[in-house]
Amino acid sequence: MQKLRLRYAKRGRLRFSSTRDFQRALERALRRAGVPMAFSAGFHPHPKISYANAAPTGTASEAEYAEISVVERVDPEAVRAALDAALPDGLDVLEVVEATPGSLAERLQGSRWRMEFAGLDEATLQRAVDTFLGHDLIEVTRVVKSGPRTFDVRGAVLAMDIGPAGSAEGQVAGGSAQDAQGETRAQGPECAILHVVVRHTTPVVRPDDVLTALRTHAAFEPPRSPLVTRLAQGWLLPHAAQIADPFVDDPVSPASSQ
Repeated sequence: MQKLRLRYAKRGRLRFSSTRDFQRALERALRRAGVPMAFSAGFHPHPKISYANAAPTGTASEAEYAEISVVERVDPEAVRAALDAALPDGLDVLEVVEATPGSLAERLQGSRWRMEFAGLDEATLQRAVDTFLGHDLIEVTRVVKSGPRTFDVRGAVLAMDIGPAGSAEGQVAGGSAQDAQGETRAQGPECAILHVVVRHTTPVVRPDDVLTALRTHAAFEPPRSPLVTRLAQGWLLPHAAQIADPFVDDPVSPASSQ
């Protein structure tokens, strides 16, 4: 009867939840919210839900997507509010819209990531970025389901720039600090921030792959692992290295860019 597309966030400690964890939580939330779900046929019916390009476990995200089918017409905003109330804090439903023709997965062409390096100065990060961007080809090897896979990371990275440096403020017990979303950061006078726009390839280049490339080709060794957040995911505008909202049908429109 109707298809709905959801954008949700993984925040705080819930960034450590896996896609399977979210699937179970969403199915429970759908039942609690009384959403009239459509089910598959057969001996073991299951809700018609599809997930697309989930962020790796351990990374936060403001741009995760799923699509659900329902058997009655519903108000998308009412579904958003009900699901958000039924899900645990940190798994937040940000937007629900009625699906338009076309595949949601095909609209997720690229991602914009933020990596926050506590205790690192911008100059060190800038040197690593300059070295990375100076290469035409940087290959890394990652183990996938079929075995080791070597692929080009440099070709997938469309933009890499350093944002304004932050500082670890708001000290809490245990020698750490927290930001507005509950992310815990180590104390330190500096926090260098790296933004990366990545084209989705096969396999998808992940933040860990970018860090591996920086380590092997730019001798980059940060003092600790970065806090990684996906800021946007959607249509890719290569000429501007921007990500446009996948819920819009016209990605060229200036209003669709994020």
